[in-house]
Amino acid sequence: QVQLVESGGGLVQAGGSLRLSCVASGRAFENYAMGWFRQAAGEEHDFVAAITWTLGNTYYGDSVKGRFFISRDAAKNTVYLQMNNLKPEDTAVYYCAAVLPAVAGARLPFSPQGSWGQGTQVTVSS
Repeated sequence: QVQLVESGGGLVQAGGSLRLSCVASGRAFENYAMGWFRQAAGEEHDFVAAITWTLGNTYYGDSVKGRFFISRDAAKNTVYLQMNNLKPEDTAVYYCAAVLPAVAGARLPFSPQGSWGQGTQVTVSS
């Protein structure tokens, strides 16, 4: 089982930046890609970004392309999400997850493996 701990959320004004971190540990987490998802109040989880451990290939949701950047530090078992030019609609609880590519027709492009962690709250004020 993969264990994940997210951190770095907070309150920021629109146009500001935050960097989220996710430390991974546990059984063969490097066999998965790592993804960030978010859940706004009353809504389903949405895909934000994903990165592969080995090649560092990155993938982004349409709403964050050009503003958010995912990276990983293999030596620290840590995945980061740099969020720039934040907007009020980015307000949500952000979760990281070990992921696999989703099956065709799935709502999310990557399938989270295991249970959601505690997440980290990001609030963007206008």
